[in-house]
Amino acid sequence: MALYEHVYMVRQDVTAQQVEGLTETIKGILAAHGGTIAKNEYWGVKSLAFRIQKNRKAHFSLLNIDAPHAAMTEVERLLGINEDVIRFLTLRVDAFEEGPSAMLRKRDDSDRDDRCDRRGGRFDRGDRPDRPPRRPRDDAAPGAL
Repeated sequence: MALYEHVYMVRQDVTAQQVEGLTETIKGILAAHGGTIAKNEYWGVKSLAFRIQKNRKAHFSLLNIDAPHAAMTEVERLLGINEDVIRFLTLRVDAFEEGPSAMLRKRDDSDRDDRCDRRGGRFDRGDRPDRPPRRPRDDAAPGAL
């Protein structure tokens, strides 16, 4: 059987219990075709980068699935029919990620400290020197910078 990472987004006005119900429906379809869900992560309601079908927010959920291709085809067909599902994405992977996904990991600020300079949180420019101080413009009003 193949390994899949499956992420789906559900409209904001649907409750978290209904999202869990949809996950249980997917679990039943996979079980009928001989597949299993290795990991189920509910990421909660998150803002979308752009409007999708007049929605600005959505419930996100990740499923790590071990199932045959026919089972995933059936899951995708049913999610395409469901009017509450905004988008879904299925990726075939070689192995599942250990531990929580990147969305659930606590943000590690040590990475940010390595990339950023302490002065105002600006990014380090690498081998480029800092900019020189600004000079006043010639056409500016007297006393103004």
